[in-house]
Amino acid sequence: MAGKVFFSVTMSLDGFMAPEPMPVEDVFSPQGQSDPRVQHWMAKWSRLQAWIFPQRFFRENLKLGEGGEEGTDNDIARATYERTGVSIMGKRMFDAGELAWPDDAPFHTPVFVLTHTGREPWERPGGTTFHFVNDGIASALDQARKVAGDRDIRIAGGADTIQQYLDAGLVDEFSLTLAPVLFGTGIRLFDHLDPDGITLTQTRTAASSRVTHLTYTVGER
Repeated sequence: MAGKVFFSVTMSLDGFMAPEPMPVEDVFSPQGQSDPRVQHWMAKWSRLQAWIFPQRFFRENLKLGEGGEEGTDNDIARATYERTGVSIMGKRMFDAGELAWPDDAPFHTPVFVLTHTGREPWERPGGTTFHFVNDGIASALDQARKVAGDRDIRIAGGADTIQQYLDAGLVDEFSLTLAPVLFGTGIRLFDHLDPDGITLTQTRTAASSRVTHLTYTVGER
C-alpha cells in the first residue's frame, strides 16, 4: 500500500517558515559569519528552530553526542523521521544543505532534488542518495513512489516546493510546529496558494512547553 505525501515544518506565529532570503554562500562562508546581516539571519533561524536542538533524537541523528530531552517534541521528531521513506526538496534547500550537512547526511533515505540542471546521483555515507530531477514535481513524486514502498514521502521544502505540491493537490497531510517567535518579514509558507482549492481538517494537536504541533489532512473543495 502506498504511503502518504506530507510535509512537516516549523513556523513562526506570524506565518513565516524562514527569515527573508539570503544567499546560501553568504550564510555558510567564513566571510559571512562576520556579516551583521548574516548574523541577524542566523539568530532568527535559531530562535525558530530552538525547540529541536535539545531533543535526544536530533542529537542522535546528527551524531552530536549522547543525552538530550525526551517527551512530546522528541517523540514527534522521531516519528516524522521513521515514517519517511523518501524526501523531495527544492534546489535552494539542497544548495544550503550541501554546505551545512555533515558527510553522513541526516536523511538516510533517497532524496529527490528538483532542479533545472543535470547531475549524476550523489551518494553519501549512511544511506542517503540525492537524485536530481529536471522534469517537474510530478516526475519527482512518481520516482519517489517507486522507492518509498509503504512508507511516506516527505516534501522537505522549501516554501515554494511545498506550495507547488499543495496547489497541484498532491499533499495528503501536513504538520506545523508553531514556535513562539515573531518574524515580521521572511518567507511565508502559504503565500502563493489558491485557498479556494484546498480544505483542511485538523486531526491532531500536541503541545509542549516549547512549541505547539498541529496536524491537518488536505482535501479538495
